[in-house]
Amino acid sequence: MVIKLSEKLDQILLWLKNNITASKINQKERFAFLKSLNNEESKVLLLTLIPHLQPGLFDELIKEAMPQGGDFPEFGGVRGTNHRGLLPTGETALYVLAGNDIDKRMQIQHYFSNEHPFYKEGILWLETLKEGEPAMSGRIVLSTEWLEYLMVGKIPSPTFSADFPAKLVTTKMQWRDLMLHPYTFDVLNDMKRWLNHSDKLYADKNFSSKIKPGYRALFHGPPGTGKTLTASLLGMEFGKDVYRIDLSMVVSKYIGETEKNLNKVFDKAVNKDWILFFDEADALFSKRTGVQSSNDKYANQEVSYLLQRVEDYPGLLILASNLKHNIDDAFLRRFNSVIHFPKPDANERLRIWKNSMPQQLGLHADVNLNEIAMKYDITGSTIVNIIQYASLSAFSKKAKVICYEDIFNGLKREFHKEDKSMS
Repeated sequence: MVIKLSEKLDQILLWLKNNITASKINQKERFAFLKSLNNEESKVLLLTLIPHLQPGLFDELIKEAMPQGGDFPEFGGVRGTNHRGLLPTGETALYVLAGNDIDKRMQIQHYFSNEHPFYKEGILWLETLKEGEPAMSGRIVLSTEWLEYLMVGKIPSPTFSADFPAKLVTTKMQWRDLMLHPYTFDVLNDMKRWLNHSDKLYADKNFSSKIKPGYRALFHGPPGTGKTLTASLLGMEFGKDVYRIDLSMVVSKYIGETEKNLNKVFDKAVNKDWILFFDEADALFSKRTGVQSSNDKYANQEVSYLLQRVEDYPGLLILASNLKHNIDDAFLRRFNSVIHFPKPDANERLRIWKNSMPQQLGLHADVNLNEIAMKYDITGSTIVNIIQYASLSAFSKKAKVICYEDIFNGLKREFHKEDKSMS
């Protein structure tokens, strides 16, 4: 029986090698990992695919070995809720790869240890069992991402949900569309240098032991000054996915729930090389308080937990806040960069006004953009909102130009929205 199953696995392995390519950049590392597996490791991985490719295979082989029926505990396997076939366990792997050879069975168990790349890379692991149950009787769990990668050759993007409270952030804009203070751009170049050359630091035998993995940055400044756009542009330039964590789905009033929700993001992000972006980070990373009640104690424990997860994340992690002094000092000390995003000055505002105008519409003679830029101290996102309002007003009147009245009405709406006076 063991020989027949090995032959079946060899057939599937051949199919797998013939159907997975490294045509996409973000698949090359995974493809290289697959090629590095020895024959036994490959078969452990393939065992998890059999229920998806040939659901009845395990039952057929057991029936061949025991035509009169009966239990076959040596082979392991469990039944699922909906799946009618047998699902492989650690015991299944032991039997297929080692039979009854005790010494070899002991060696095979290493493939399911916390030290093996299968576990470290989040590829497969044994299902947790009740205390007292043999660990190897746990079902072999293959991650959803690796299942799709192995089956169809692509890495799926996680779906925004309670199990993954983060959204993919993209943009159609370019760096030239972003108006930032020269100092802000200069500090951003430090981050770009890390993205370009950090692998050389971590490969250095002397220096790598002295630095922590990853890069942590704080973006602080008023809303609408380009913090989210900057994160999106960094991702686009360096070919990395940017995920903005939805703090409304993370922060909980119940003890331990915030950490649990955040774990879902960090655990999913392991080995993905994503950029994690925490907007309005004050909700999570605010200053710790003096301990006056049990709630204060747990709140401070929560911040300490977050601090540890932030330090351990090996990729680029960005916190965005309107006010720098709201962030706990323990986090500030660990940031590689603290970058201020000030409101644009008059010259920068003028460039934003000019660069944002739609090509389909001209400007009426009564519009003096230089005067508007000098007079109204507003952010880039506010300017874009005003131009959108003015453009739609022009289109609705079938006009070919934007007049001052349209812009002024847009200005009034934006100031009213923020409860501000235009004078």
